Amino acid sequence: MVYEKVKCPYCGGEDVVRNGKNPKGKQRYLCHNQDCKCKSFQLEYERNACKPGVKEQALNMVMNGSGTRDVGRVLHISKDTVTAILKKRKISSGG
Repeated sequence: MVYEKVKCPYCGGEDVVRNGKNPKGKQRYLCHNQDCKCKSFQLEYERNACKPGVKEQALNMVMNGSGTRDVGRVLHISKDTVTAILKKRKISSGG
């Protein structure tokens, strides 16, 4: 039996336990670090927009002058997903 040491991709903590499976059968994990911004995560994601850091990267690209279609092509996500990320960012930072 091989044991794999799992670290949280958000905080880097090693206090991680398994937390069931998603509907597609991929393993979910739960981070027990109190300061972690995201408690539940997966090691493998089906969609690129769900991977850690992609939303921040899309925001940085748009703020530096790239269009939504260009960002979508580079990050392999939909241009509509890029627009949704921008809308959510505007709502959360505006008020």
